[in-house]
Amino acid sequence: MPSSTISGINKLSEVEKREIYSRIIPNVLINRFNLPPDFHDENGNDLLNLICPATSPSVEMILSHKFDFPDPILYGHLTDTINGQIHVLLYILNDPDSPRFDVDKMPNGRGTEFGTRARNIEAEIAAMNTGLAPGQVRSGLRMLSQAIPAFEEFVSSLDQDIYFVEPLYYHNAVKFEHYGFSYQIGLKLMKRIQSGFSPSGDLIEKLDGSNPFRMPDYSRSIRLRSWAIHDGILGEQFSNVTMYKYVGKSGNTNTCFDCTW
Repeated sequence: MPSSTISGINKLSEVEKREIYSRIIPNVLINRFNLPPDFHDENGNDLLNLICPATSPSVEMILSHKFDFPDPILYGHLTDTINGQIHVLLYILNDPDSPRFDVDKMPNGRGTEFGTRARNIEAEIAAMNTGLAPGQVRSGLRMLSQAIPAFEEFVSSLDQDIYFVEPLYYHNAVKFEHYGFSYQIGLKLMKRIQSGFSPSGDLIEKLDGSNPFRMPDYSRSIRLRSWAIHDGILGEQFSNVTMYKYVGKSGNTNTCFDCTW
C-alpha cells in the first residue's frame, strides 16, 4: 500500500497528505488551544505547516496556536527507516505561555543547532535555573502521555506496529523509557552513564562545581544530569541512541535508578 510509509504519503495530493498527517495531532492539544478543525484561524491563516515534498521520505509538521507566533506548539520531524518504518527524529510540544530562552540561537542570531554547534551559555544557565532541560526554548506542555497514544493511532493507521525515536538528549531517553520504549542502539551508553553517576563512578568526580552545569548534587536529577552531559562531561556528545516501541505494548527498560526529575 503506497500510503503506508512517509514516502508513499508524500506522493499523495495535498488534501490527502494533510488529512493523514493531522492524525498525529492529539485531541488534548486541539482542545487546549481551541484549534479549528481545519487549522485555519478566523482570518484564514493556516496554522498547520507541512513540509513534505513528493520526492521526500520525510515530513516536518509545524503547528502554531497563533499565526506568526515565534514557536510552534507542536513540531514533529518524521522519516522512513530503510525498511519503511516510522522514525521520529524530533517531537516537541512547547507551552507558548511560558518564558522563552534563546538556547537555540546566539546573541547575533546565529543558530546553535540545539547546542551541538554552538552554545548560548547565558541563555542555557537561565533556562536550567528556571527548570528547563537541554534543548528547551520554553517549558513543555506535559502532554506526552496523551500524545503517544495519538501517535500510535497514526502508526496503526499505516498498518504498522512498531516505530522508532531518536532522543537528542539524555533526559529524552530516560523519559521514553518511562513510556515503554526499548533501545535498538544505545543501551550500553545509558548503562555507562548510570554507572558513572553512581557512588564512586567516574562522572561523580567531574561534578566538581567548576561551572553551573557541573554542581556536585546533579547526579541525583535526570534533568541536571542531562545538563552536565550536554556540557560535555562524557567527553563526547550524547548521540547514536535509537529507541523503539511496539504499538500498544510497553517495554521494561530502566537505566536510571533512584533519580528524581
